[in-house]
Amino acid sequence: METVTVAAQDLPSNYQYYTEEGVKSGLEWTNGAFLLNKKGFRIFSGAVHYFRVHPDYWRDRLKKVRAAGLTTVETYVPWNLHEKTKDSFDFGDGQSEMSPFLDIVRFVKMAKEEDLFVIVRPGPYICSEWDYGGLPSWLQRDPSMRVRTSYPGYLERVDKFFGMLLPLLTDLQFTKNGSIIAWQVENEYGHYQEDVDRAYMEHLRDKMIELGVTETLFTSDTPTMRGDIGSVEGAIQSANFQYGAAKEFARLQELQPGGPNLVMEFWTGWFDHWGEPWHNTHNPEDMASELSVILSDEWYGNVNFYMFHGGTSFGFLNGANVPPISPQYMADVSSYDYDAVLTEAGDYTRKYTIIREMILPNLPPIYTPEPPEQKSKVAYRGAVLTEYVNLDNLVRNVPGELQFAGMKLPLAMEDLPMNNDSGQSFGYILYRTTAEFGSGSNLTIVGHVRDLAVLRIDGKLLSKPWTSDWQIGSFGFWGAANRSFTFEDVEYGFHVIDILVENMGRNNFGVLSDFNQKKGLPEGPVLLDDNEIPEWEVIPFEFNSEWVESLTQYQPITGNVDGPAVLRGSMILSLSEEVADTFIDMSSWTESRGIVFVNGFNLGRYSSIGPCKTLYVPAPLLKQGENKFHVFELYHALNDLAFSDIPNLGPVKEPESTTQESMTTETESTETTETEIELLDYPGF
Repeated sequence: METVTVAAQDLPSNYQYYTEEGVKSGLEWTNGAFLLNKKGFRIFSGAVHYFRVHPDYWRDRLKKVRAAGLTTVETYVPWNLHEKTKDSFDFGDGQSEMSPFLDIVRFVKMAKEEDLFVIVRPGPYICSEWDYGGLPSWLQRDPSMRVRTSYPGYLERVDKFFGMLLPLLTDLQFTKNGSIIAWQVENEYGHYQEDVDRAYMEHLRDKMIELGVTETLFTSDTPTMRGDIGSVEGAIQSANFQYGAAKEFARLQELQPGGPNLVMEFWTGWFDHWGEPWHNTHNPEDMASELSVILSDEWYGNVNFYMFHGGTSFGFLNGANVPPISPQYMADVSSYDYDAVLTEAGDYTRKYTIIREMILPNLPPIYTPEPPEQKSKVAYRGAVLTEYVNLDNLVRNVPGELQFAGMKLPLAMEDLPMNNDSGQSFGYILYRTTAEFGSGSNLTIVGHVRDLAVLRIDGKLLSKPWTSDWQIGSFGFWGAANRSFTFEDVEYGFHVIDILVENMGRNNFGVLSDFNQKKGLPEGPVLLDDNEIPEWEVIPFEFNSEWVESLTQYQPITGNVDGPAVLRGSMILSLSEEVADTFIDMSSWTESRGIVFVNGFNLGRYSSIGPCKTLYVPAPLLKQGENKFHVFELYHALNDLAFSDIPNLGPVKEPESTTQESMTTETESTETTETEIELLDYPGF
């Protein structure tokens, strides 16, 4: 990577420069510019989500943010991880595999150690291509729930979460000798267009202040599209965009005369959906062109690069979109590489060099460190999978109290009586029954599948792997309601029906109606030859780490294994071998979909539909000695795992910058335009 050398010359650090005479005031603005502690200050920030980066790598990523010339790091806060089950809070002291990722206090303190200020975006809604936009799925157990409104049942839960979160951070604010200089109120609320609830925004602002937030507040939206709909009095308005900086700033000045020009989300790349033919990218030179406008004397802009480092949506935590056009539902891949400034594995890109070269001349006289070395990558030899547990034996591994008999459909995973009345948030849900078949019987799922169903009869897999777009409207997929399956070779008599449904990720952006996101079979009954099947056994598969590692009733693999099944194997790293980052390459699994665990940690999803073909494995998840791998496969499994020292995120599609300008065109219409439909897939939306 090219670097720009900056000599120390006894320059103060970023933090020293702004506090050398003591801290008297925080972030404020006057005449279109920010001041920090009464000194001129421009926000040069990078987005790094602590919950998407292994905590052993937090310091590495923060060092790279600071070495790029940036003075601030920004992060969201995912409510659905910190309160995964109702009234059980985890800020790094829990017992789940994700608990070490949730010590936000440690992350904020570490940022200060690395000479960075911090911007916190606590939600409660964060979008972020994250499951349900960071909202806990158990909110939906209230049949009257209206998320992101002043509905009392929602505000009660928000207040309780904020009451646990904010006191952990308020003593870390800049005016209390900490590093937090600003907070966001909600997130892109202007796009919640069905019924903007200003009382809700005012409640959030007031609750934050009541709980001790004293630093600057702001909101973020796209000004040319939503104006000030999502704003709240007392908070600075900021802009989110990838192109059209001049138009967005001009509109921002109309809405906020004399205010600072702040880009809270300057989109450096793009995210990917399963089933897309390519990995989305953003041209570095286009990014540089817009950045030059942001930094120009004319606009004197402030910028947060979203994302600076995307990381990974580990486990089941990816989000989704629900566009109003086909295919109606698009789940995000686990990789959140985003074509960001740093790659998913934290490596430098051309964008990093560009940003460093352009930001450094705009800094006050402070010391900027040199970029640290990259982490090494190794393509390890393959891991052989030697044993498997089929679906019937997986059921036997589920505790009896979680096997719910005599259930009537529709029934969503969120409504199961489990997890302290929080239902099932993630994973798969099995609907099993025994029914009498006739000749050429038809099975119909009334309503939609949420999201992907695998059908078995008497233990035989009947569903075909997801390999083509045309399948989305067929039985077992989410694309159309009331789809049927005809049994051509099933004899008269009673047979066991298994419908295993994958929750592929909840929508994370949209209007109120888009947040009805129950999973499984939540819309209607299942019919056999037009007659409702009255009773089902319903079994949740949450695939938490402890359960996966405790599985029993394995059988040796002697040939091809059809899913659904868990396969197990291992790889030995000798004492002389380096423990390094690597990628599991699933490209040879051509009729497959599932998840992979390494040493009990859920890396995320793979799917032969693409575009992404690899799963990132941070070195801290590996060890010298035996490393255990578990693979849950829905369709057809191979018996080994391959490794690579480079990612395969899919073929690259370069965006056409000449068409992107239209995406920031102002619209006076209250109806959804074609431009807005395109924007539904945009980062931060």
